Amino acid sequence: MQPSRILPDLQCSLVCEQVRREANGNFFLIGVMDGLILPKFPIVVPALCVFNRWTSGMGQFVCSLRLVAPDQTSLVQKGDVKFEMQDPNRNATTLLILQRIQFQEPGLYFIEVSVDDVMKVRYPIPVLAPPESVRKPAGEAPPPTDMTQ
Repeated sequence: MQPSRILPDLQCSLVCEQVRREANGNFFLIGVMDGLILPKFPIVVPALCVFNRWTSGMGQFVCSLRLVAPDQTSLVQKGDVKFEMQDPNRNATTLLILQRIQFQEPGLYFIEVSVDDVMKVRYPIPVLAPPESVRKPAGEAPPPTDMTQ
């Protein structure tokens, strides 16, 4: 007897600037990040993409993503996407795009990825201010606080 539902494994989760799909179906990830350096705080970042690849599952699922603040309790933003896997020998990809993310302060933020309320991974995303030596000299106009403008 073959099971009708198998909870998938998370093969990878990557934060990037953009994701595009080529004509042959392959994904093209642009600007894979291991952190952010932002000019000032608070600031609004236009968008971040979270690319997740699932494997060894079968059935219908909900992928949930949470961006958690440095205090490890405050929710900055969240998103959900439904997906289906019909064959445990095939992969599935989910893409969540967080938009207009407000970072109140620098610090260690966390990405949490769950499937059907089962957390699969939690990983840090450092959000930093630039070092003093890189900041603009006094007298120059400061950068806008909303990066979408």
